[in-house]
Amino acid sequence: MRRYDFLFVYSLNMIHTIDLPQYGSSTQSVRDTLKAFRNQYILLNISGREVTITQDAADRMKQFADSSNAGMVYSDYLKTMGADAIVPAPLIDIQTGSLRDDFDFGALVLLTPAGIEAYLGFSGAEFRTAGFYQMRLAIQRSLPIVRVPQPLYTIAETDFRTSGQKQFDYVNPRNRDVQIEMEAACTEHLKLIDGYIKPGAGQAVNTNDGEFPVLASVIIPVRNRVRTIADAVKSALDQKLDGKFNVIVVDNHSTDGTTDILDELAAKHPNLVHIIPVQTDLGIGGCWNLAVNDSRCGRFAVQLDSDDLYSGPDTLQKVIDKFREGGYSMVIGSYRMCNFDLETLPPGIIDHREWTDENGPNNALRINGLGAPRAFYTPIVRQIGFPNVSYGEDYAVAIRITGEYRLGRIFDELYLCRRWEGNSDAALSPEKVNANNLYKDSLRTAELERRIKNNSL
Repeated sequence: MRRYDFLFVYSLNMIHTIDLPQYGSSTQSVRDTLKAFRNQYILLNISGREVTITQDAADRMKQFADSSNAGMVYSDYLKTMGADAIVPAPLIDIQTGSLRDDFDFGALVLLTPAGIEAYLGFSGAEFRTAGFYQMRLAIQRSLPIVRVPQPLYTIAETDFRTSGQKQFDYVNPRNRDVQIEMEAACTEHLKLIDGYIKPGAGQAVNTNDGEFPVLASVIIPVRNRVRTIADAVKSALDQKLDGKFNVIVVDNHSTDGTTDILDELAAKHPNLVHIIPVQTDLGIGGCWNLAVNDSRCGRFAVQLDSDDLYSGPDTLQKVIDKFREGGYSMVIGSYRMCNFDLETLPPGIIDHREWTDENGPNNALRINGLGAPRAFYTPIVRQIGFPNVSYGEDYAVAIRITGEYRLGRIFDELYLCRRWEGNSDAALSPEKVNANNLYKDSLRTAELERRIKNNSL
């Protein structure tokens, strides 16, 4: 990689993946680097990989920085996939709610003198691994962070896993210490922008209010899951609960034989409710709305995806017992990653143990998912409603609940998340991954703005 008169190329390892680098981006190392090159433009290599960039491309980043008064600039890039193949790697624009510590800036970021001062003038907590994250949040508070929407450099791809394999890296239990630091850095940021929710602020609800036909309903939206739907439904029907429950399957116009399987199961099990929507434009969120607003829905609505299984016949009871502890509008359990044959896959059990009752609502804005199974007190979820999409619909409801109500967590394994080639997110294109991340960032932005507004009242 070449060096230029207006910038300095420096390798700064970020710790976001399973394979943690030996040296992390500590607060001290970041500050020392910035102090050494104060009043200069610094091009940081945050990937630890070899990067090829031209003088013209570096000039382009600086031009974008100067024209937008930015504190930091990043750009799309190209990646080599072998001897000859070169493919584009487009990124997404950053938003106010882009608080994920794994937000993809690519391999290079250009820091401006103003951006450097924005961080050096901030006196915050000392972190061993969250230094870069803390720095970009400090810049984000006072200056634009700008994306150049064109590829300006090339890197060699070294991670050839599919999207379905990569998406759980951030919740690997081996990274728990890192996650705790990232949470602390995010909390620091939320306090400074008045988006912080104080401990105990969540509203408790009386889950005994109202009349319902059953105590609980297991909700399963499905479309074309002929290989897995019977297993999922039987897993739900096999639950043991100290009250009546049913299983509501919203069959979103399946065409592969799923409907026939459900008809056969419903004929044998009177507590299986098989719904085929009149509408043909429903996403998973729309199917959830249909189920929870059905007159047969129980007091509590508990999620089960059509690919997955409950870990045992006591899952439903454990969830309801947690609701009975008092005041929760939502309960989330822990799950184990497994293959189609239920053999454990890395990273194993995902329990989000960095979550605490005191700071969980703030942590919810940083992480990309909250866990499974997800269960809701039906009157609250009817009130909030799901967006009619097939990605992020549950996260949208969850962050809304954490912003106003109490959420309970169960750290024991309750759920088997089966990863196989038929998963809808098994091998997404880069464009689809970007669209998903852009959507979730928009949800975080809306919720963050709502919290800031409420805190000002």
